[in-house]
Amino acid sequence: MPTPETLLKSVFGFDAFRPGQAEIVSAIQNGRDVLAIMPTGGGKSLCYQLPALAREGVTLVVSPLIALMRDQVAGLREAGVEAGALTSANTPEDNERIFEAIDRGALKLLYLAPERLASSRQLLARLPISLLAIDEAHCVSQWGHDFRPDYLRIGELRAALGDVQTAAFTATADEETRAEILRRLFDHDDAPLTDEGEDPTAPAVFLRGFDRPNLYLAFEAKASPRKQLLDFVLPRRGRSGIVYAGSRNKCEVLATALRAEGIEALPYHAGLDAETRSHTQDRFSREDGMVICATVAFGMGVDKPDIRFVAHADLPKSVESYYQEIGRAGRDGAPADTFTLYGVEDIKLRRMQIDESQAPDERKRADHQRLNALLALAEAPGCRRQTLLAYFGEARPQPCGNCDLCRKPPELFDGAVAAQKALSAIYRTGERFGVEHVVDVLLGKTNERGERLGHDRLSVFGIGKEFDRNAWRGILRQLLALGLAAVDGQTGGWRLTPDARPVLRGEQGLQLRKDALKSRGGAGRKGDDRRAAPAALVEEADEPLLSALKSLRRRLAEAQNAPAYIVFNDRSLIDMATKKPQTMDELAQCHGVGAAKLARYGAEFLEVLTGAPAPDAHPTRIRAAAAGTGEVFDALHAAQLRLARGAQGTDKLLTCTNATLAKVVERRPDSLEALAQVPGMGPQRAERFGPAFLSILAAAAEA
Repeated sequence: MPTPETLLKSVFGFDAFRPGQAEIVSAIQNGRDVLAIMPTGGGKSLCYQLPALAREGVTLVVSPLIALMRDQVAGLREAGVEAGALTSANTPEDNERIFEAIDRGALKLLYLAPERLASSRQLLARLPISLLAIDEAHCVSQWGHDFRPDYLRIGELRAALGDVQTAAFTATADEETRAEILRRLFDHDDAPLTDEGEDPTAPAVFLRGFDRPNLYLAFEAKASPRKQLLDFVLPRRGRSGIVYAGSRNKCEVLATALRAEGIEALPYHAGLDAETRSHTQDRFSREDGMVICATVAFGMGVDKPDIRFVAHADLPKSVESYYQEIGRAGRDGAPADTFTLYGVEDIKLRRMQIDESQAPDERKRADHQRLNALLALAEAPGCRRQTLLAYFGEARPQPCGNCDLCRKPPELFDGAVAAQKALSAIYRTGERFGVEHVVDVLLGKTNERGERLGHDRLSVFGIGKEFDRNAWRGILRQLLALGLAAVDGQTGGWRLTPDARPVLRGEQGLQLRKDALKSRGGAGRKGDDRRAAPAALVEEADEPLLSALKSLRRRLAEAQNAPAYIVFNDRSLIDMATKKPQTMDELAQCHGVGAAKLARYGAEFLEVLTGAPAPDAHPTRIRAAAAGTGEVFDALHAAQLRLARGAQGTDKLLTCTNATLAKVVERRPDSLEALAQVPGMGPQRAERFGPAFLSILAAAAEA
């Protein structure tokens, strides 16, 4: 069987593993059960697809969403891999193709939704299942928002399949969720975070790098939210993106606002009927440049690798949610942008949602802590990526240079006195009033209600006139984010937390961000040099070529009624436009160009790149190009033509077929005896061509 390293290039067109993939693939190849927590866009699917192709039998993949399975199967088939998904959306022809592949023993990966496990037991019992892969394994967690009850049956399936080797993958799993996955899927209470693990019967648990360096991270406090959002999206016209919003109505409103500006935007939320949602998701997958305004349910089932931006119109519920949602951008590894708006009302809403949930108190406390961590990220004084990675237990020694705070570091000021005034105003007014009332007291602004309550006679009345209203809003928002104040989910009243006491007493200093004090018109203003310009995909001079490549991709995709990225994703086209390959061999070295795609599309893309029709090439030669052995193949071919009638040109004619030459390249024999064993060679050809062939192979090995 070919090795995963060989398949990585020949099938998928990748020159190297992404960080963390090689160790996981190796553990699976060595027979270990695996739990891998990897970032969205980190290449989880490749970690079970490669072992599936490098072993006998069928790999069963349990995946929660039909759209995700459909897209992955389409991508695998386009790469020349026999794969199928049994779903309720299948046509009779789809099912017939799968069962025919099973009967031929050709099927390598079978995708199945967890809801179909019980009804598919008879089929699964007769399949030679050699690996069980579980995608989105966090769905087993009963307190997660993606909980799927049928995931609880996977443990039974695993036992029914004879404790088949199992690999589980997820992008979002804190320590509590990891423990639940291990218990429910692997029947283990604990397993070390190590590549091998001390107990060989325990799963190897991989917690792999959460850094997505291609993503630009940015937050802005809400000032004029719709304008801020439009200022972010409009410069990215023509690029695919997702705008997450906190309500169905806001999804509709934002989609309408974007369409009014000429952006192809559609809403997506649970209030739409299933047919509309399916049509919207299908359009987003297939078309370039669409923007979806969606609630958080959207994206989990989308395998679209070339989403160029993700924006949050409202604050996510936790760091984990934020990380998973922004991770849907730039999954192809090319540059992508993220942008998050947040405000006091967001914080109040998230607190109320936690407090009013049916979760036990311990879970509520954990959810509040997760929200606190997200607020700390929003109000971070320095590099956001360092703050984000620290939450996941990763240290980054140097600032990333690819976030808004690295682009323009915020200016800090000694905020201890300002904090004391704000906290005192909250306390003196009875810890039951909203932010505007507290600010009125600080500014010495009175009204009938304030006079009736006697707040105009408090010692804190008018002590904050050195700042304007918006500056105090910014200070109070930072105190809320820092956990020094809290908001009652029922009344909206502000109150102090125990952490406020050391600050009030002057026992603890406090640094606050000065940019948060800007006037309402200042935040998110046009031309803000902290906001990222659209990430450049290629040099300006190469943009026409990239556009031409995208046009060809769109035409080819439409001809087969498939998403554009199934042909080639953005990163592949960017690599082509940058490297400008002139031959099949050079094209094969571009990202994502494997043997099947090189054979199917290579000539047409090469014609766009060179401006001339590509020369015809034998399929065997194309496969050699995809494997990076084209030059060796050509040298062997030339040698056998030269020696066809012997060194003197007088012997009986002998030739080698292209298939035989391909086998010689693949096996790399190092002796005449080994060369003679290659199918199609034999002793006579080995004697005639052997010395020349072995010399060519030896030179290639040394190169």
